[in-house]
Amino acid sequence: MDRYSVRPSDERAARMLADACGLGLTAAQVLLHRGVRDAEEARPFLDSTLRGLSSPEPMADRALASERITRAIRAGERIVVFGDYDVDGTTSAVILSEVIAALGGDVRVLIADRFHGGYGLSDQGLDRCFAERPGLLVTCDCGSSDHERIVKARAQGVDVIVVDHHLVPEEALPALAFLNPHRPECGFAYKGLCSAGLAFSLGAALRSEMGAKLDLRAWLDLVAIGTIADLAPLTGDNRRLVRAGLKNIGSPNTRPALVALRQAARIPQSAQLTARDVAFRFAPRLNAPGRLGLADLTLRFLTAKTTKEALRLLQDVEAQNEERKALTDRATEEARAQVVELYGDTPEEGVVVASETWHRGIVGIVAARLVDAFGVPAVVVALDGQHGHGSARTTPGFDVYDALAHCASDLSAWGGHRAAAGMSLSKRALDSFRASFLQATQGAGFGDRPSEEIDLALSGAFRVPTVEDLQRLGPFGESHPVPTFLVDAQVVEATGVGQGRAHGKLKLRIGQDSVRAFAPAMFSRIEGRDNVQLVGEFQPDHWIGGRAVEFLVKDVLD
Repeated sequence: MDRYSVRPSDERAARMLADACGLGLTAAQVLLHRGVRDAEEARPFLDSTLRGLSSPEPMADRALASERITRAIRAGERIVVFGDYDVDGTTSAVILSEVIAALGGDVRVLIADRFHGGYGLSDQGLDRCFAERPGLLVTCDCGSSDHERIVKARAQGVDVIVVDHHLVPEEALPALAFLNPHRPECGFAYKGLCSAGLAFSLGAALRSEMGAKLDLRAWLDLVAIGTIADLAPLTGDNRRLVRAGLKNIGSPNTRPALVALRQAARIPQSAQLTARDVAFRFAPRLNAPGRLGLADLTLRFLTAKTTKEALRLLQDVEAQNEERKALTDRATEEARAQVVELYGDTPEEGVVVASETWHRGIVGIVAARLVDAFGVPAVVVALDGQHGHGSARTTPGFDVYDALAHCASDLSAWGGHRAAAGMSLSKRALDSFRASFLQATQGAGFGDRPSEEIDLALSGAFRVPTVEDLQRLGPFGESHPVPTFLVDAQVVEATGVGQGRAHGKLKLRIGQDSVRAFAPAMFSRIEGRDNVQLVGEFQPDHWIGGRAVEFLVKDVLD
């Protein structure tokens, strides 16, 4: 148990909160650990709805943007919506373009190309926009740092509206309107919206400006997917939007692409979708085409009008995802070996690895895997001739954006935020960058890993949580992690599945409760045992459905 510490429980306080809110005792104890101490605070959290969203009125430039777009719609002016190639960029571009089209606008939607221009409103991206002959250009999930291209657009008589949530440079942006909650002068109360949430808010402003009767709830599905995929915090407004969006995805009227995705992920139509389903089953599929240079495929898939069309496009999406997985697995194995060769088995500072054989579209995933494996910030660079394109990921609490700022002289371009960043550099600068990144990450104490906290040890009155309680506590994700539990379980049945029977499908008895469980890559540690002590999390059991929950095993304690 050296790796873990179990948080102390307070059965008396948990029971008072449980009785007041109609919760199970286990769920109430989780709430106590999340700092929710009484029913007055718990009820709006457990039953949060769209009615509690922050007032959008103080958002800087929201009214100005909606007025300009409305004018373009009424005048029949061509509007181009340009989104970044990741899921947040694509979903926000689809939300805004579909709302504009529903209000009668002449709109075209374009998605950035990772390999022809790269992230944001590049010169190549701007040329593609100009080819559509717009009078108005709206960027989604990019534009905050694209000053030069915005100036070029203005010189061609094209007004630019930027809808973005990335860090705001000190230099004023020459856009007509700039929607970004991180602007110092923006009075919008909730700062955690990603671009999909901002596009939805702008859509609401357009509806009001146009005096239209348009039900915006039809786009909550994409708001939820964009928010979860972008690892935005699932707190406040995001929690409300994602909660509503997950219900929307399960409705009979959900868009054909999401019906197809549920089939691909083998999630029954009757099952209530979770944020975990979106994060691990939907988002990787939707991200894969953009990673490999075909972001337009995700756009066409999400906007498919019929289930038949969506299923046809899904075949291409799945093929891209399978290729992405193969490229990622191979690069991860090579990158881990390179880390050991350059830094040893237990590096204590940030690591930088590079190769000419790695696909630049998957370096971010590989960097994240290196962080998980070694517990230090990691930069993975894909080299192409004399140039390299890299991605950085970091450990909780360490600002990798700030670290890269110390390495700026070695980089030709870079940007991002505290948790993740991208950069370009010449091959000649690689050794210098490796040294400067090492220096920028020294002394942060990465080797001193604290024990991982477990929310609750199940025993006595603390029983397996119900699916209803899990749904009321969720959605779980960034800034609101899924609760972890320690269980002493009797193994009723254990079956090895997958390649080499590495994974375990289990039937467990935990106190008074019987549950199914899945233990990825841990069957050999469970096989033949009658009783096991496990660490893991509970989730709805999609296979059985109804009120059943299953236990996802994270660790087996020997």
